[in-house]
Amino acid sequence: MKIRVRFSKTGNMKYVGHLDTMRYFQKAVKRAGLDIAYTEGFSPHPVMSFALPLGVGVTSEGEYMDIKVNSSLSSAESVAALNRVMTEGFGVSDYVRLPDDSKTGMTLVFAADYTISVNEEGSFIPPKDIWEGIETKFWQDSETIEAVKKGKHGETLMDIKPLIYFIKSEYNSDNPVRSKLYMRLAAGSRNNLKPDLVIEEGLKFFGLAFDRCDFNIHRTELLNESLVPLKDLGEII
Repeated sequence: MKIRVRFSKTGNMKYVGHLDTMRYFQKAVKRAGLDIAYTEGFSPHPVMSFALPLGVGVTSEGEYMDIKVNSSLSSAESVAALNRVMTEGFGVSDYVRLPDDSKTGMTLVFAADYTISVNEEGSFIPPKDIWEGIETKFWQDSETIEAVKKGKHGETLMDIKPLIYFIKSEYNSDNPVRSKLYMRLAAGSRNNLKPDLVIEEGLKFFGLAFDRCDFNIHRTELLNESLVPLKDLGEII
């Protein structure tokens, strides 16, 4: 039986890397008593995969883990069992059964939604014209947005505008540091755009320097090519 688990990663857990997150959940499913299936061979391990690694320093409420189980309690009981063994900063929100022929979340991810906010302990106070200008002048009005994208094979100068599906600004005039940017960016194995790079290029467009410590980046959802959240591709047990 294929199961998809949606979980959050917040607080100090944002500093835990992807490999350690994987190891944590391998132990957590055992402690929760899930009847998880194991691989065969000399070194069996839980059948488990994660949809998309989360960058260190980024929080999320829309992370996904696919597992295979021999049997299962109800979705509500399984969510409760997992949350009983979660440490602070991790939390499970959804547990759905997938069709037997379904693809893994890793192969389905097409886009990711992010909310960008200003770190109140940082030094950056967003001016209204620049904050809203990131949506309009930088993204909407630009024919191309050239940026140096770093990858496994080095640095590449490329047009990242096709990888930005939307940017929406929300400026708080009463308290500018509570302003937000909402972004939907390309994600997954085919194309993947980090929100850090978009913010950096947006500020550079207006002649401002980017300091990662000035911003909070929060991933809210992962979606497939039809822009359906991965949790909606399964059914509640």
